[in-house]
This record gives sequence, C-alpha cells and structure tokens, in this order.
Amino acid sequence: MSQQIEDSILVRDYISGDEKALEILINRHNQRISSFIYSKVLDRDVTEDIFQDTFIKVIKTLKRGSYSEEGKFLPWVMRIAHNLIIDHFRKNKRMPMFEGNDDFNIFSVIGDDKLNAEKQLIKDQITSDLKHLIEELPDDQKEVLVMRIYKDMSFKEISENTGVSINTALGRMRYALINLRKIIDKHNIVLTN
Repeated sequence: MSQQIEDSILVRDYISGDEKALEILINRHNQRISSFIYSKVLDRDVTEDIFQDTFIKVIKTLKRGSYSEEGKFLPWVMRIAHNLIIDHFRKNKRMPMFEGNDDFNIFSVIGDDKLNAEKQLIKDQITSDLKHLIEELPDDQKEVLVMRIYKDMSFKEISENTGVSINTALGRMRYALINLRKIIDKHNIVLTN
C-alpha cells in the first residue's frame, strides 16, 4: 500500500513529524540511489558512506524547511548524491581540475578505469554513435543538448547563452530527447554495453 503514496505526500508527512514517512522514502529509493552511487565509486563501503551522507543532507534540508521541489523528490536526492560523489573524488584527488575547457565531459572523469579492452571498444563505439545521432538533431535542439549534457550548463546559463527564455531552452531539450529516441528507434540502434 505504501507504494501508492506519492513521494511529495511522504515528504510533507515527514516534515510534519512522521518519521515512518522518511523510512518509506528511503526503502522505496534505496536500490536506485545505491546502484547509482556504486556505478560511480565501485566500492561498497564508500557507496554506503555516500548513501548515508546523502540522507543526512536530505533530513537536514527537510527539517530546515528548505525543500521546495514538490513532486521531484528522487531527482533532487540523486543530485545530492551526485554532488557528494564529486566531493568524494575531489577529496581523494581522483578527479582532475579543469579550467573552463569546452571539451570537458564529466563522464570521462568519473569513468571506470578498470574497463577491459573489449568494454572500452564498446564504450567508444557508443560514444561515437551518440555523437552521430546528436548531429541529426535540428541545430537549436542540438545546441541546448550539448550545453546541458556535455558542458553541464544549467538551463539558466543556457538561456543566457542562447538568448531564449528558460522555458524555451527546456522545451528544446525535451524535443531533443524525444527526437533522439525516434532516431534511435528508426535506425534500430542499441546504446548499451
């Protein structure tokens, strides 16, 4: 039955003092968040530490009354986890610092350096296929997608750089993803390793 209760209601209940609501949220999203963290750090102990730190931040933010992303609980928690993963790599000096390089790609930095040759070839092919697919998008959609995914820009920054409203930038991103799916289906491409 608890699966039917929306995250936003559980968040509201927790803020109102219902500790059980947070337990339901943690249990509901535990696997997805833990898997995401583990896929980046490849260490069970570090994964557990970052998972706990993530929910400590979640609890502090909720208790402070600073949470305002109604209905977007999981993406919000994933963003907190992602930031803690980056902090972990910085602390352990495994993440090099980049000076405003346009070619910077976060995924090339947090990559798994233990990939064997075959997996590396597959990964390179997927990256290459994806670049070709992106080239098929209309220029305005391609521009927003590249800024968001490869340059890690916020929609506010994209809006400022392209001279369009944030809503237009969001719309272009949405259409870019829809069109990418159509292109992938049309060419019957598999983008997994």
